[in-house]
Amino acid sequence: MTRADEFRALHDDFLLLPNAWDVASAAALAGAGFAAVGTTSLGVAAGAGLTDGVALSRTETVALATRLAGLPVPVTVDVEGGFSDDPGAVRDLGHELAAMGIAGVNLEDGRENRGLADPAHHARLVAAMGESGLFVNARTDTHWLDIERDSTLDRVRAYVDAGADGVFVPGVVADAEVEALVAAAGVPVNLLFQPGRLSIETVRALGVRRVSTGSLLFRAALGAALETAGAVRDGVPLLREVPTVRQIQGL
Repeated sequence: MTRADEFRALHDDFLLLPNAWDVASAAALAGAGFAAVGTTSLGVAAGAGLTDGVALSRTETVALATRLAGLPVPVTVDVEGGFSDDPGAVRDLGHELAAMGIAGVNLEDGRENRGLADPAHHARLVAAMGESGLFVNARTDTHWLDIERDSTLDRVRAYVDAGADGVFVPGVVADAEVEALVAAAGVPVNLLFQPGRLSIETVRALGVRRVSTGSLLFRAALGAALETAGAVRDGVPLLREVPTVRQIQGL
């Protein structure tokens, strides 16, 4: 069984997918017992001083994927919009990731300047990526960017028809919209966890097969770093337990 097949099988029930931004965070999540690990394009791009979602972080994304491929759990990589509008280049990226042992990708139709790709063209990118054998999670940003929401289900169907193994619609939280999405997709539906807005128990009961944390863990880690630095500066007790050097080196 390939890593992609192993990852597909995790969607037979329900998968909570945490998203890492570097080797240490990914190794820690795998070591904590999560069945698979994803990456967050925001975390990878920001960590390199780059802007997310504008096709600038291909080199950093592939370099991280190379290091994560050896983890003992399947890894899926956020590749933004494929880092190219050329199906051939997207196909090559898919084969490159598959060859190193990556299990899947997220491929989004959001584009820079808060726009959306033409769905027919994005479907061609989905099909090109799918030639690699990776689990292709086709993401539409209609709700995330709050534009063209009425095209959501049509986009989902177009991407599934192009061979997407799953669909990801971040920003959907209302029960009725979740139900409509699950009914229309015919493949595993992935939602984004949003604290206070999305209940994992509820959406799982509605048929959602995967919930991702997106950039939440990366942002929480930055918040914790600032909180800890402030506590040291201000001479107040630390509010959370901090991993030891030995624990970090043992990842």
